[in-house]
Amino acid sequence: MAKRSDELAELEAGLGYRFADRTLLREALTHTSAGKGRDNQRLEFLGDALLNFSVALLLHRERPDWQEGPMSKFRGVLVRTDSLHQWALDLGLDRALSAAHPRKAPPMGPKPLADALEALLAAIYLDAEQSGRDGSAAAMGLVEARFLDPIRQARPEAWSRLDPKTTLQETAARLGLPAPSYAQVDQSGPGHAPLFTVRATVGDLGAEAQGSSRKRAESDAARRLLDLLTESSQA
Repeated sequence: MAKRSDELAELEAGLGYRFADRTLLREALTHTSAGKGRDNQRLEFLGDALLNFSVALLLHRERPDWQEGPMSKFRGVLVRTDSLHQWALDLGLDRALSAAHPRKAPPMGPKPLADALEALLAAIYLDAEQSGRDGSAAAMGLVEARFLDPIRQARPEAWSRLDPKTTLQETAARLGLPAPSYAQVDQSGPGHAPLFTVRATVGDLGAEAQGSSRKRAESDAARRLLDLLTESSQA
């Protein structure tokens, strides 16, 4: 119990927010695999909406020089699972989840931690509202602290490298080439740590990459093929 309290206090310190009702915080940390009490799925649903709205508001405020397309793309970069997973790790959310359910620790992959981060955002909103504070301002403050500098410093290449599959598709269309296709050509390694090899193809050009998931392998293959396509178009 002491470890659990310490981890929750550490999480609150990292957030810069102290919960008036810690039951909301515990709910945000309850993955479905815990098998008891209310899990964090409802909070995750609300937090996803809060996150997308807050990031959209920041982009609209901070980047008056951008149109809808760039704003939408960069929002996608900021709220993607990998980005939220890293945010969760920086907050120590993995340790808090383990402390909250020591006998049945939830999976600690990117998706569960990203979902818990969104649930945490919703828990802050609800806790602030219930205690007579501005929930929107509390949630927005957390999002702004994380994403304000990246938004102010962003350049177009930020999303072209972080979302290579979309960029490859747009580049192929601009060059009058067929849409990219992806094919898994190999899978190796043990069941608990598979390694996927995927080939991305556009017209006569192709590139392969490996990754711990098919999605990651596709992204890396797309990034390599994008470089080849760019070089080919400039030749």
